[in-house]
Amino acid sequence: MPIAYITRRERFNAAHRLYSNDLTDEENLKVYGKCTHPNWHGHNFELFVTVKGEIDKKIGYVTNLTNISKLIKELVIDKIDHRNINLDVDFMQGKIASTENLAVAIWAELEKPIKDIGVMLHCVKIQETENNYVEYFGE
Repeated sequence: MPIAYITRRERFNAAHRLYSNDLTDEENLKVYGKCTHPNWHGHNFELFVTVKGEIDKKIGYVTNLTNISKLIKELVIDKIDHRNINLDVDFMQGKIASTENLAVAIWAELEKPIKDIGVMLHCVKIQETENNYVEYFGE
């Protein structure tokens, strides 16, 4: 059977601060600029989750995107939307709240549950601004 890739987009709003405990305040400012402001800053994020699998002959698609959406909302969106990524999000504890680390953490949250419904996670893409996005392929 042919393999196809399908993507579900979800949106969330969240605040974060780019800051490393291993750096001084001056070093953090040099590395992260205004994104290290101690009173946080926020984004309207877009999350794209791409899965891959065989096209089922009986139903004509890879998987029901409603199931993918439900997993994303339950395991990610409900935990992060209108929250502070540094303080409130369990799967980001102990990590620098960069979009790169967020993509890796979301992958870790979704990989097994998505596999359990019969498809493979292919990519987690997070669009932080209209000009910046991160893609993670589980490497």
